Amino acid sequence: MNLTFRKGEITVLIGPSGCGKSTTMKLINRLITPTNGTILINEENIGSIDPVKLRRNIGYVIQSIGLFPHMTIGRNVAVVPHLKKWEKDRISKRVDELMEMVGLSPETYRDRYPSELSGGQQQRIGVIRALAADPDIILMDEPFSALDPISREQLQDDVIRLQQELHKTIVFVTHDMDEALKIADRIVIMRAGSVVQSDTPERILRYPADDFVRSFIGQQRLVPENTYDVPTVDEVMVRQPVTVYPNRGLAESIAIMERRRVDTLFVTDHKRNLKGIVSIFNVLDQYGEENMTVGDVMKPVLHRISSGTPLPQAVELLNWHQLSNLAVVDDKNRLIGLITRGSVVRHLAEVYPTITESVDAEQGDNE
Repeated sequence: MNLTFRKGEITVLIGPSGCGKSTTMKLINRLITPTNGTILINEENIGSIDPVKLRRNIGYVIQSIGLFPHMTIGRNVAVVPHLKKWEKDRISKRVDELMEMVGLSPETYRDRYPSELSGGQQQRIGVIRALAADPDIILMDEPFSALDPISREQLQDDVIRLQQELHKTIVFVTHDMDEALKIADRIVIMRAGSVVQSDTPERILRYPADDFVRSFIGQQRLVPENTYDVPTVDEVMVRQPVTVYPNRGLAESIAIMERRRVDTLFVTDHKRNLKGIVSIFNVLDQYGEENMTVGDVMKPVLHRISSGTPLPQAVELLNWHQLSNLAVVDDKNRLIGLITRGSVVRHLAEVYPTITESVDAEQGDNE
């Protein structure tokens, strides 16, 4: 194989059991010696570097955590800086700094032993121990696979956050495609000791190299080919938005909002010509006045969009003007639908089911 791990990126090696991902990673710190070929770090052949020196400059996190049970947490984190003969004050400061970074108070946890920590806390210590001597390269061999789903997700978030702060070069081995897609800058998919595809998560999802990659990723994660056509607002809009006639009373408009669970109503005439919009705040502001109608308190509709408009234009309007909804009208200004943030998310949920698994069914149409 011929691979380049880019500086400051997280590269994830993934593939079926026995494909060679852990072996590939262990070649980097010479836990396994290659029978042929060369491995370069910053253009230097690692075969010419003393293995002990090499490993002390490469962080290493393993699945079984590997904390020394007879050492306190503070001493566990300080192992490599101590071996590199850092000054005592510098080591102490570094330990405290790293523990704070993963949300473990040094005052509370520094003098505890590994057996006194949960599995997730122990693995956090395993991660910061690999960072203690500030190496440029971190190797992580299925570090979270033994943890429960909640702890695993929290640690994935920790790694992403730490990487944003520290910009290390991380080689991460996993068998979990969801984990790879979440944390990776680049994914290397392997099979039988060979690289099948190496690319960004986005490109792998859009352009899988072959049927093996498609099968390994899972059909539900792939971007369907028919989604490259940009949808129009007509495909996404709510087709029966909640409306009210301008001659209705304020109490009646409140009852409609309560029944339909919305806080705004579009005002139309009997032919559905769009006349205005009224919010619960407009109604309540004038509620004490007798004989007031919706037409008296409604506001003009400042933003609307025509049928057939590409959805991205509607989303841009929603974001730019911080709108909760956007009226869709035909060529005669008749209200035919409504674009809401909820309707956009529901559309994405149908097209990309793994990106957004569900939408709150109780969310109001005019939210």
